[in-house]
Amino acid sequence: MTLAALALPLLTAGPAVADGPCLPDAATGCVEGSIRSSAGQPLAAVGITVDGAAGSVSTTTGADGTWSAPVTADGKYTVTLDVATLPPGQALSDTSTNPRTTQVRLASSTNVRFALVSGMGSAGPGSTASATPGASDGGDVASEAGSGSGFNGARVAQQAASGLVFGLLLALASIGLSLIYGTTGLSNFAHGEQVTLGAILAYVFCQLVGLPLIVAAVVAVALSAASGWAQDAWLWHPLRRRRVGTTQQMIVTIGLSMALQYGFQFFFGGDKLRIITTAPDVVTMGPVTLTRMTIISVVIAIITLAAVSYFLLATRVGRATRAVSDSPALAAASGISVEKIVRIVWTLGAGLAGLGGVLMGLYLNATSWNMGGAMLLLMFSAVTLGGLGAAFGALAGSLVIGLVVEMSSLVIPNDMRYAGALLILILVLLFRPQGILGRAERIG
Repeated sequence: MTLAALALPLLTAGPAVADGPCLPDAATGCVEGSIRSSAGQPLAAVGITVDGAAGSVSTTTGADGTWSAPVTADGKYTVTLDVATLPPGQALSDTSTNPRTTQVRLASSTNVRFALVSGMGSAGPGSTASATPGASDGGDVASEAGSGSGFNGARVAQQAASGLVFGLLLALASIGLSLIYGTTGLSNFAHGEQVTLGAILAYVFCQLVGLPLIVAAVVAVALSAASGWAQDAWLWHPLRRRRVGTTQQMIVTIGLSMALQYGFQFFFGGDKLRIITTAPDVVTMGPVTLTRMTIISVVIAIITLAAVSYFLLATRVGRATRAVSDSPALAAASGISVEKIVRIVWTLGAGLAGLGGVLMGLYLNATSWNMGGAMLLLMFSAVTLGGLGAAFGALAGSLVIGLVVEMSSLVIPNDMRYAGALLILILVLLFRPQGILGRAERIG
């Protein structure tokens, strides 16, 4: 056999074809996703090609619309959807997202999603993926509706649903921040890192330790709450006992925030961390499309917020917490142990932030070392908008912020949607300085 005959198969060979679902291991990384129609139905036989350091792999979507492709080397990969294989009447919402480039690592899965719209043409370059803090290419379906791709009832419903989801998850972290401010007068700039801690702990126990997701989430929330107890016992209580002012304590929180952020980056790197690596199941309810995990997260958030409301309104400790928030001196004079209440608030606030981090990491399909830091401004906005120190105000403010953030992408670019939320904050405070549920105070 001649050398030319040996070389001919190599010269004429096309990309490798993926056979069966990809399972990540020490020598294999997986690129995966799900192709859904504009109505949320799975699309089969859609062609996908993955090119990168390990060569080229082609695959097609299965009957459930999912696809996966194995790679054998770390690096950046280009994922291309073959638009010719899309069914009639379906098109990419933004042609600039095809192909897409993503970072893939061995022993892990990377989710890549393509959003489709009805029609034969693209929605244009203005329709981009959501830029929610911490989001990866595998973000929730609700986050994939781009801005500027047409104003219609379906898009309004989708963005409103996304806003309510984001607002509820934001409220979990914001209520803890509001309770801490109400009982101590301290603006905790390290509260965002409590959110990050919850998400990273869930990643560690789910992906590295191998615990089931529910068990990993419970352990992550419990350890987050324990970190709040430890912070107050070893840091904030000694500072209060030495009568260190709240301004100095606030500066300490800024330093603690920076130390924790870069500690997370040092130990876990700057890449996205996925708590779960499987492709999310999609549920369509009329014009609204959400993942099954998002719906579960919303239910957990609502139950948790209802439980916090019951705690504050119907329990003895909760009433004592509200009393300390109203007037620590008067609460102490009536026999309430202010320090014990503050310890409980720190523990509860850190636990809620940890739960918010876990659910936000699942909603965004990824977390990272600076996720909480990116959310901190939104949390402070929600607390200020709702009324400083008012727990129920933080809930109301979070829902407003969530809706404004998502709905504003209907009329302005995604990169500016947080500016829209801050503009609403400024306008509300101009007409109601105490916030939505805050109390007006006499000055002078």
